[in-house]
Amino acid sequence: MVMNSEQYAEDLALAHLLANIADSIALERYQALDLVITTKPDNSPVTDADRAVETAIRQALATHRPDDGLLGEEFGSDITGAQRYWIIDPIDGTKNFMRGVPTWACLIALVEVADDGTQEVVVGIASAPALSRRWFASAHSGAFVTFNGATKKISVSRVASLVDASIAYSDFIGFGDRLEPFQNMLAQAWRTRGMGDFWSHVLVAEGAVDVAIEPTLAIWDMAALDIIVREAGGTFTNLSGKSGPFGGSGVSTNGILHNAVINGINPAN
Repeated sequence: MVMNSEQYAEDLALAHLLANIADSIALERYQALDLVITTKPDNSPVTDADRAVETAIRQALATHRPDDGLLGEEFGSDITGAQRYWIIDPIDGTKNFMRGVPTWACLIALVEVADDGTQEVVVGIASAPALSRRWFASAHSGAFVTFNGATKKISVSRVASLVDASIAYSDFIGFGDRLEPFQNMLAQAWRTRGMGDFWSHVLVAEGAVDVAIEPTLAIWDMAALDIIVREAGGTFTNLSGKSGPFGGSGVSTNGILHNAVINGINPAN
């Protein structure tokens, strides 16, 4: 298939429309005194804002792309046999959202499925209205951030050594046998910060951070971030080094450091 930078322009425009809808709903409920918080079967919290955002996006996609599949965090999936499907995380960072911490975002991604079953994220948006920022990318078009109405192209850093690197992560839960080698890596790094969620990965895309690692993630946590990091010149894999957002964990780097990171947290490889 011949690819060009304009191929996904309409898809990206629709993703921006969906993000606008999400931002409007989420901001209205952010820091609301009557915010409704419940617990899902996996013991993770969910708010009325999460559900309202995903419901609105589903309604918009039913109007604009009725033939596309859809996978959302709150209301499940309908992607069987779909050659294109959207992945929605209505509020990534729900715990931040419900505590009034502004680092939360709506994550929107579009995946294409090839005839051989290969899947690739071709459009991604991470919209963080409480930070007045939106990161976005589409295949072969680069990655960008909008801040207070101004948009600029972004790219990863050129840091070439882990001892000079800034490494971001969520926390130490979920690493299992990789925890000790990961902590050894952190001890040798120039700077480390426990940021977590989308924030770590978009900072890699901006070149502000060199490595971001999270050991346990769902596809809706990663799909949009995958293409934003890749289009910024970086690399996105799981902890084992498998490319893409489908491996249950996420490692974003500037690309130069990626092999060193994967080998460092998998010392038996």
